[in-house]
Amino acid sequence: MNIMIDREETEKYPVPRLQDLLDLDPYLNDFKGDIKRRYAVFQKTKDALEKAEGLRNFITGHRTFGIHQMPDGSIECQEWAPGAKAVYLRGEFNDWNLQSHPFVKSEHGKWKLHIPANGDGHCPIRHLSEIKLVIETHHGEFLDRISPWATYVVKPPKHEGVTYKWLFWNPSVDQKYKFKHQRPPKPKAPRIYEAHIGIASPEGKVSTYKYFTKELLPRIKYLGYNCIQLMAVMEHAYYASFGYQVTSFFAVSSRYGNPEDLRELIDTAHSMGLYVLLDIVHSHASKNVLDGLNMFDGTDACYFHGGPRGTHDLWDSRLFDYTKWEVLRYLLSNLGNYMDNFQFDGFRFDGVTSMIYHDHGMARGFSGGYHEYYGLHIDVESLVYLMLANDMLHDFYPYCITIAEDVSGMPAMCRPVCEGGIGFDYRLAMAIPDNWIKLLKEQKDEDWSMQHITFLLSNRRHKEKCIAYAESHDQALVGDKTLAFWLMDKEMYSHMSTHMPLNHIIDRGLRLHMMIRLVTHGLGGEGYLNFIGNEFGHPEWLDFPRIGNNESYHYARRQFNLVDDDILRYKFLYRFDAAMQAAEEKYGWLSAPQGYVSRHHEGDKVIVFERGGVVFIFNFHTSQSYTDYQIGVDVPGTYKIVLDTDSKEFDGHCRNDHSVKFFTMNQQHFDNRQNSMKIYMPCRCAMVLALDE
Repeated sequence: MNIMIDREETEKYPVPRLQDLLDLDPYLNDFKGDIKRRYAVFQKTKDALEKAEGLRNFITGHRTFGIHQMPDGSIECQEWAPGAKAVYLRGEFNDWNLQSHPFVKSEHGKWKLHIPANGDGHCPIRHLSEIKLVIETHHGEFLDRISPWATYVVKPPKHEGVTYKWLFWNPSVDQKYKFKHQRPPKPKAPRIYEAHIGIASPEGKVSTYKYFTKELLPRIKYLGYNCIQLMAVMEHAYYASFGYQVTSFFAVSSRYGNPEDLRELIDTAHSMGLYVLLDIVHSHASKNVLDGLNMFDGTDACYFHGGPRGTHDLWDSRLFDYTKWEVLRYLLSNLGNYMDNFQFDGFRFDGVTSMIYHDHGMARGFSGGYHEYYGLHIDVESLVYLMLANDMLHDFYPYCITIAEDVSGMPAMCRPVCEGGIGFDYRLAMAIPDNWIKLLKEQKDEDWSMQHITFLLSNRRHKEKCIAYAESHDQALVGDKTLAFWLMDKEMYSHMSTHMPLNHIIDRGLRLHMMIRLVTHGLGGEGYLNFIGNEFGHPEWLDFPRIGNNESYHYARRQFNLVDDDILRYKFLYRFDAAMQAAEEKYGWLSAPQGYVSRHHEGDKVIVFERGGVVFIFNFHTSQSYTDYQIGVDVPGTYKIVLDTDSKEFDGHCRNDHSVKFFTMNQQHFDNRQNSMKIYMPCRCAMVLALDE
């Protein structure tokens, strides 16, 4: 597909609401030519797809490519292998005969095969039968391959090697899971529980979809999250890649169970009112050849760019060529497949920064200068793919949520495509967890700058929504530390029992863990995310089985048993997380306009801000409590404490009397607010106040 476009052609595709974007950010006026050109490429590509095949039909390639049983019991196969001389199907069904079932070459590098039904009308390939594609190259080689559209691949027994096997997933009607529940309403603001199926159990093994459904979904519901984000679901041969080296894009990982088990998980989540998002990896693919996409048709340029441009040097993976018609079909159909066949509710797109810059954002920081986001160093082809994906998803699935993992801060990433934006609903606020870790590593908390914290949490592009989070899954990996580990470290192994006096390190750690998460939740974005186990201060890092640790599963698990042990203090962090989500559900600050920070006092170590009709108060001082401390509020009335990190239920010191009401002094302006009131503010404590109903 030729995406080149000249100035004259650009004018044929005017951006419908470009002025809306320019009014929102006048600095973009200097770059409106770039915005118009990329929109023109998007519209030209979309029009071409629509005219040739119809976009809705185009994104359902999973229904015609790969291998499918037809209503009459016959088999239809279709593959795209433009570099192949011939293509064959072999397997248990034909005693592995190499050339008994050849494909017929079609147009544009496609190959098709029809296998009639058996004499009794049954399918000629049985359910779970092993099959392989054979690619004959122009050099006379015969290469075993797994179809890029395979829906079920499994790891072989150890004595058979490590290359995954492709099994024909074709269960009978009574074996297929039937969805029973409607999708829940789209949340006003996502509170996301990011989870990895394999590590969800306290046991040292790979957990399952069924275990997650039975044991984890009720916990997530109790905690008050309204979204689940599932990692490492797309099949990846190397478990320790955390799911980011995908080998089979249409196959859900068989190490956790089968596709019907995942459907049951999603349907059960829907019955609990939970949205389910998929961590989608369309930025790159595994270099594996025998069980991946690499060299599928015997060339290095089938689904990918050929030569150096087709390889990501840092990740040692392959890079898609988004200009190719069949690559667009493959990736867009991948999204459609997970929405239609599994009932996912949206996607978190991994590696967006890597996609949109020719240098993949490697070895350079982003200052925020607009010149960094426009020019020849931008990969327009990748941007256009993301625009197509977002446009398609929001058109055909209006309930869909899309999230961009972009560290660069590219303008209009989260503005509609019709404005010239990229079309995501949210971007991850990736600077926030990095800065919390930086503070914990480099400064004592008595030296923290209140202004720096509030600026960090408030500094985001106007009307581009962010998902805030206090710590990322990367920081849980071996070699780094979670917030809890930075705060309490080895003391967690010896002083978390309630039968022991609360020592200074654990006390400080519990208090700051709650305060950091609450200030991030309240001020940092229009959504919130937590990685599985971090809500209760999981005491150990995450390390997948690999040669370097003797293939141990000891650290590839989440120890929820620590929460359930009543004599351990992990339960207090767990309870606080639930209380925080419940408070947001009631008062809705994430869906409210950005918080107004009325105070960030360096000497007092105090932060005060209002959002969603509630007042957030933080005293980060290590030892100084304040009596009759005056704070500004905008709305007059009587306020009460609705969340308090110092409460007994969170192992606090109970220094706040929750029966006390706080009355505003009307028309007494303070800190640029219309009213003010005086409160008691204990040291190292955070409170949320709301109007007394």
